[in-house]
Amino acid sequence: MRAPRASWVQTPGLDRETSKPAVGAEPLPSTLLDWLAVRFPRISRHTWQVRMEQGLVTDERGHPLLPSSPFVPRLRIRYFREVVDEPSPTGEIPILYRDDRLVVVDKPPFLPVTPSGPYVRRCVLYRLVDELGLPDLTPIHRLDRATSGVLLFASTPGAAAPYAERFAQGEILRQYTALARVPERPAKNSWQIDNRLVSGKPFFRMRVVKGTPNASTALHLAGWHKGVGQFELRPTSGKQHQLRLHLAGLGWPILGERYYPDLQPEAPDDPENPLRLVAKRLTFSDPHSRRPVELVSGYELDLESGLLARPQSPAAT
Repeated sequence: MRAPRASWVQTPGLDRETSKPAVGAEPLPSTLLDWLAVRFPRISRHTWQVRMEQGLVTDERGHPLLPSSPFVPRLRIRYFREVVDEPSPTGEIPILYRDDRLVVVDKPPFLPVTPSGPYVRRCVLYRLVDELGLPDLTPIHRLDRATSGVLLFASTPGAAAPYAERFAQGEILRQYTALARVPERPAKNSWQIDNRLVSGKPFFRMRVVKGTPNASTALHLAGWHKGVGQFELRPTSGKQHQLRLHLAGLGWPILGERYYPDLQPEAPDDPENPLRLVAKRLTFSDPHSRRPVELVSGYELDLESGLLARPQSPAAT
């Protein structure tokens, strides 16, 4: 198996008017080592120090960053890492569609798209790089580790940009499905949520704050059965955990949810209790061929049983 490519992270910026941390943000550390130790609480400070001493942490130009390197705002940091006792892969990754530019897969739950936590070589990206022999494979968009469904990759250098631009302009329509705890059937069946989401504490959770909305979701209750609601969700933005937080904000956390509204104690992944959230459908006009494209996940949510069923066969047109 090939060695993992680099991972990237960017240090936070400063308020443009005050040149100080944004209101509510943590005080800035004095060194990059201090910041990395706080940013990645599951990785020991000693591990980061060893990586930096071995030249495995650099800036985007490839210049080594040392344990004594001072903290610099908005610095892109490249790092390489290995994980001991990395979890075994969780089943196959079905291919929904493939051509000379695109690879579209049906992502299983519990797998991150790119290296994260205990996953490096066995994240979706590196597994596909090895299984398909495509060293330049690049994610065009992201799904949470817990979310299942349609995920796009560019297979050649430069192929991602036209698709990413369509995502940014809202020209790729996204439809998700979810099962959530809804104790009583609501009086209405449609909602529009528009609010502002920012990083919270711990860093991997998001929170709602006052300000100009940056996260928008249309929600429709498609069915209700014995305290469980089945929703269709159509986001027009792509903030981290947006759909999970928007449903939890209505008082209806998604089945299998561990982050919202309250952070649950850390525990091993439970294959019998995945997050019931599926990136079900992507619809767009291909920027190259101009042909209409519809990609559909084979993952199904069953309202009566509350279960997530794995795909039987891929569906794409």
